[in-house]
Amino acid sequence: MKKIGLALGGGGAKGLAHIPMLEVIDEMGIKVHRLAGTSIGAIMGALYASGMTGAHIRELVDQAITVKGHTFRDTLKNRNALKWIQLLDLDLKHHGLLRGDKFIDSLYKAMGVLTFERLNIPLRVIATDFWTSGQAVFESGPLLPAIRASMGLPGVFTPMTIDNRVLIDGGGVNPVPHDLLGDCDIVIAIDVMGDPGASATEVPTMFNAMLGMFDIMQKSIIREKLKHSPPDIYIKPDITGVEILEFFKVDDIYEQAEPARNKLKEELKKLLG
Repeated sequence: MKKIGLALGGGGAKGLAHIPMLEVIDEMGIKVHRLAGTSIGAIMGALYASGMTGAHIRELVDQAITVKGHTFRDTLKNRNALKWIQLLDLDLKHHGLLRGDKFIDSLYKAMGVLTFERLNIPLRVIATDFWTSGQAVFESGPLLPAIRASMGLPGVFTPMTIDNRVLIDGGGVNPVPHDLLGDCDIVIAIDVMGDPGASATEVPTMFNAMLGMFDIMQKSIIREKLKHSPPDIYIKPDITGVEILEFFKVDDIYEQAEPARNKLKEELKKLLG
């Protein structure tokens, strides 16, 4: 059988679009040989590699996002507010807006896995070395610190220090790490960066401008990588109007990802027969 490699890219809440793609792989009975993930792609990759199905991950997300709407104000009007808001532990006195420790604790409770070696599917997690601008790839040893480093979006999550390296979001060097799946026969890349969906004349807030600049940089990296090392299957769900922490828009994200889900299924049928 052909070895299938799956790369899951970063994109904040838009990364929930990875879930329908994982469900397609399950529905087709495909066994993934290796995963590589950046930021939320690392989170989804770890959940999947731990033995969860796409449907199980969807259920996990639905349990966490108990209130859904179109804006933060809509969701906060509900007395049952989102469980995931409780996981966003503030860190205003230090180096980022959020620590992410509570989220990592909840991730462990869902997976029950502490090391890469205990995963059912080999996984590579990508972070950025802040001081050298280099790529840090984790595939052995402690799993949760690597994920925490990979999701360290500057200005949002506090950086992570591992082996004397200060690490931030892997999107700074490799937003969709399909080039790390060279030992696979067929490489699938899922790019969930999406588009802002705002008016071309709208002036962004300072916070949105900072995040937007990071998105622009990541998209530039992706374009260059596609020119020089294209994957066998490249899927880019058309996700618009979703900000980094707007997980409450999960239903909109799933709906917008449906055409890409169908495309992935068609592409896999062509390649696998």
